[in-house]
Amino acid sequence: MRATFLSRLLLSSIAASILVPAPAAASSPELIGLERALSKLVAERSGDYGIAALDLRDGSMVSINGDTPFPMASTVKLAIAAAYLAEVDQGRRSLGDMISGRPAAKVMELMIIRSDNQATDQLLAALGGPVAIQQWLWSQKIPGIRMDRTIAQLLRERGHLADSKDVATPVAMVTLLNKLDDGTVLTAQSRAFLLGLMSRCATGTRRIRALLPAGTRVEDKTGTLDGITNDVGFITMPDGRRVAVAVFARGGRDRQPVIAEVARVIYDRFADTVRNALALFMQMR
Repeated sequence: MRATFLSRLLLSSIAASILVPAPAAASSPELIGLERALSKLVAERSGDYGIAALDLRDGSMVSINGDTPFPMASTVKLAIAAAYLAEVDQGRRSLGDMISGRPAAKVMELMIIRSDNQATDQLLAALGGPVAIQQWLWSQKIPGIRMDRTIAQLLRERGHLADSKDVATPVAMVTLLNKLDDGTVLTAQSRAFLLGLMSRCATGTRRIRALLPAGTRVEDKTGTLDGITNDVGFITMPDGRRVAVAVFARGGRDRQPVIAEVARVIYDRFADTVRNALALFMQMR
């Protein structure tokens, strides 16, 4: 009886957090130009786009449809990985634990680098299923992300373009990325392990990475369904500044090239030497 009540309370809280999107915009005057450039870019393309970029150094952020829920597809695998690694950090699990005949470290490698769906559901089952991931997200105070189904269940169902399940807002996704990076939810060792896997992501060469200068460090995770193309992760600028980026694309055509263009616009703005010099001057004051 108590479990049923808690489940209903959890689901009602989730619905309240994601069903009433609020407008989002640039959080600092320096990013208004970036917001305008991104708005213009996606307005000229078919489809529906959600974008958020968070400067991990000073917390400034820009977003387009930042509080609108989009289907996560396989980007949810970052939350699954984080939930498992958090239990490793607590001493409740280890990367050497066997999951379906393979070490957890290998299962997670397949999940993040190759986006292996079977490996994902095996790790998910070990954690207790989608409800366990949702509870972990709430325990870390990350609203705006909703997980309902296993990957197998997700793939069996249709209508992803209008899905209200397994969704996240761009702002919520960069919030998760920020927590993964800043030591809030993972130890330095687990953070390094996860970012190392993300840096080897083999499924997104035509998305965030595609138009960035050669040698730019990117750690990302893609997501793909019928009519859905996503990429989320970190871009490191020439001066070491790191930016968490989430780009969700729904419907329309040429979604991968548009994601690549979005990432390049974000890179160019955050790598701008004038802005970086101004930020340094303001810190010195």
